[in-house]
Amino acid sequence: MIDRALIAERLAAVTSLEDLLTADDFERQVTLAKTGAPRPAAVLLLVVNHPAGRTVVFTQRTAHLADHAGQISFPGGRCDAADSTPERTALREAEEEIGLAPTQVEVLGRLPDYHTGTGYRVSPIVGWAEGPLTYRPDPHEVEEVFEVPLDFLLDTRNHHYETGMQRGRLRGYWALPYGERYIWGATAGMLVTFQRVIAGGPPGRA
Repeated sequence: MIDRALIAERLAAVTSLEDLLTADDFERQVTLAKTGAPRPAAVLLLVVNHPAGRTVVFTQRTAHLADHAGQISFPGGRCDAADSTPERTALREAEEEIGLAPTQVEVLGRLPDYHTGTGYRVSPIVGWAEGPLTYRPDPHEVEEVFEVPLDFLLDTRNHHYETGMQRGRLRGYWALPYGERYIWGATAGMLVTFQRVIAGGPPGRA
């Protein structure tokens, strides 16, 4: 059973990104981390405890946004000057985007920073909340809020490493198709890292 104590314990035990990623993942993250001056951001990977099982919260972004229009993501965004920590950023953005009060979230820890090809250094903050939750999505940013079973997201059979053309170059990326939903890119990459945190390392590690 994946509970909040286990999640917090595994997050606290992470000492190196290299412990969690395959060679290709790690090399890409190192390369991106050395590219320019990444802009800080934070997202909230929120596990919701329901009587029937745990889920994770996602947003479907509106189609008119300049960045990542229509994509599936975690609640979150850029760090403001007034934000004292990435945790503050993630909780503030979640409140603004989906109407979730910070008092409803217990912060369990952080995943290693995730560097994106668009120049962001994202701090994934892992939180826990007791369900059910009521969401009030900001119609300017969020088309829909939905939840996906945690068991599905932690099952490595649902993790697909795919390739495609991005900005004229062939790149690899993670994807977790879920029904009609297509979770991919940075969001999927953070979920793969989260699974490896819970499992204690990447598949096949001795």
